[in-house]
Order: sequence, then C-alpha cells, then structure tokens
Amino acid sequence: MLILTILLIDLLTGMEFDLFVPSFPELKDYFRLSPFWLELSLSVNLVGYCISLFITGHLADSYGRKPIILWGLLIFVGASVLCLSTSIYYLFLLGRFFQGLGIAAPAILSFLIIADSFSIKKQQFWLSIFNGVKNMSIAIAPVVGSYITYYFHWEGNFVTLLLLGLTALLMTWLFIPAYKVPHQKEYKASSPYGYTAIFKSNILMLLTIYFILTFAPYWIFVGMSPLLYMQDLGVDLTHFGYYQGSLAFAFALGSLISSFVIIRFNQKNMLYTTNSIYMLSFITLMLAVLENTTSPLLITLAFLPFIIGQIIPSNVLYPLYLNLMPSAKGRLTALIQGGQFLFAALGLQIAGYFYQGSFRNIGIILASIICMTIIMLFVILKNWNSITPKQIP
Repeated sequence: MLILTILLIDLLTGMEFDLFVPSFPELKDYFRLSPFWLELSLSVNLVGYCISLFITGHLADSYGRKPIILWGLLIFVGASVLCLSTSIYYLFLLGRFFQGLGIAAPAILSFLIIADSFSIKKQQFWLSIFNGVKNMSIAIAPVVGSYITYYFHWEGNFVTLLLLGLTALLMTWLFIPAYKVPHQKEYKASSPYGYTAIFKSNILMLLTIYFILTFAPYWIFVGMSPLLYMQDLGVDLTHFGYYQGSLAFAFALGSLISSFVIIRFNQKNMLYTTNSIYMLSFITLMLAVLENTTSPLLITLAFLPFIIGQIIPSNVLYPLYLNLMPSAKGRLTALIQGGQFLFAALGLQIAGYFYQGSFRNIGIILASIICMTIIMLFVILKNWNSITPKQIP
C-alpha cells in the first residue's frame, strides 16, 4: 500500500499540469483571454509551486515527509474547489496559484520516502519505475483531458483533479509512515533554510543547472502546443491529446525499460550516448524551424529525440545528486524543482509573448535551451569522478 500510495501521488502530480491543458481554447473563450493571459494560468501555478518548494524542502528535512505531504494535499484540494466555484478569472488564477503551492509537497517528497531507505542502485531502479508511472499519467492526461473537456467542459478536468487529490490525501494519511528526520547540525550555521552549503558546492550547482535546462523545453512545448496545434494548425480537440501524450508516453516507456538497463551497463557511456541524442534533437528542431513546418506530426517527431534523450540522465543523475549531500535531500529536491519551474515559467511567458501563430519562434527557443543542455552534460561527464561513488562505473 505504501508503493501504491506513492504511485497515486505521482499520478496526481503528473496530471496536475497537463490534464486541463486541452481546455485552453474553451478557457480562452469563456474568460475572453489573450494568449499571454491564458498562459498565465500555467505560469502562476508554476510560481506557486516554486515558492512552496523551498519552504517544503526545509520543513521536510526538519519534521519528516508525511505531515508536509498532508498539508500540501489539503491546500491543493481547497484550491481545486476555488477554481471550480468562480467565474472571475483573477480568482481562478488565485486558485491555480494555490494548486501549485499545495502540489509541491507531494510532488517532491514522494520519492524521498524511497531515497531515505534504499541504496543508490535501488533508488535508480525505483526512480525509473516512478518516472515511468508519472510520465504515463502525463501521457494519458491530455488524452483524458481532451475527452473530459469534450463531454464535461473545462470544469470536468478540475473535478477530476479534486477527486484524485482527495483520494491521495486519504491514502497518505493511512499508509505513509510518520517519522521525524534527525536534526542536521551542519545547516544550523549556514542560513535559516540551510541552502548556503548547497550553493557553495560547484558539483551540486553544476547538476542543478543541468536539471533546470533539461526540464524547461518539455513544459514550454506543453504550454504552447494547445494554441499552436488546435488554434493555428487545425488539430481537433479529441486528437490533440495523442500528439502531446505521445511524448510523455515515450518517456514513460523508456523509463520503465531503463530501470533494468541502468543497473547493468556503464552509466558514463550511456550518458555519452544521451548527448548524441540531444544533438540529433537540436538538428531536427532547427530543420523544422527553417522549414517553418505546419505539420503537427513533423513538429512532434522533431521534438521526440529530446524526450528520449532525457530518460537515462534523469534516472541516473538524480539519485547521485541527492546522495552528494544526504542530509539535505528535501532542500536539494526543492532547489532543483524550484529552479526548473521558475525557468519554465519564464520560458512560457517569453514563448507566449513572441508567439505568432507558427512553430518557428517556439522552435528557436527550444533549440537554444537544448544547445545549452548539451554543453552542460559534457561538463558533467568531465567531472564524473566527483559525482559518482566508486562502485558505480
């Protein structure tokens, strides 16, 4: 039941962002919004998530995982009710902000329950499994969201999130063990929230920047694709979810397969292969930009190599990252996800500002970030011995 609870939490956190995205055209008409204001419903959610992360990470390292997860789910449930009960867009945005504020705790702390109990190799295995489940939910979210919107309008997606939140809240209360993490003296003299020692570590900051860069392209793509695909490229609402969901499905399937691969093969060599895939992604995106293609299928295929390339690094490097400073796992998770969502929110607003009804400007932004990702992974590989324990090749 513990594993099932963590899987449900991952299902909820995976669907929270993507489930209502197919409602964008309907929300745009309902609230009479410009693309910029419509994208703000995603960005305020990310900002709320980021604000909550740093507080959540500190509290989880001090008081344990379970109480913080419960409080986060309570806030999420209340915010979902607010989104459903208002016809005023500013209050809707406030609800989206508090949804992000609440979902941060279960999103970042569920895996830490596993990370607190297993060796690095087993953490990499379980992370691959959980990433597979979470991204499977991300894959089906736009498909499910499309049909929910079709039959029950945009409100139906928020009812679904509310029911999932209530179920996760009940299962967390029943099945997640309660324990207090021992106080970590090493952070007492650093700063009120214990992040100073993290910022002083070059290796930790190197990995943090890399994870931030790898996260942003997918969420920029997710945020802009409803307008691009449905509004300007003519994709039907019931078909849209398959385009967006296929990317998350590819990541989910790859993660499940990688759980058995990463514990058997040389991880450094696999990361070199990853960088080759990133380079292929950069090339395919630039070709799509130069052609300014109007084919949804070609745009999806151009972005697909980047999604495939993310699989091995996300499952290999993240447990190594957490174990570089084991007493600060909550804060490390908060730092990395906070940076990811802030950068993604900034990228979304930039993409929304420069959007002109075609893929070209979106593709340029995505390719630029991927180019930086390639450089950062080369630097990580150069410092491989400083990142990995001796027993991991």
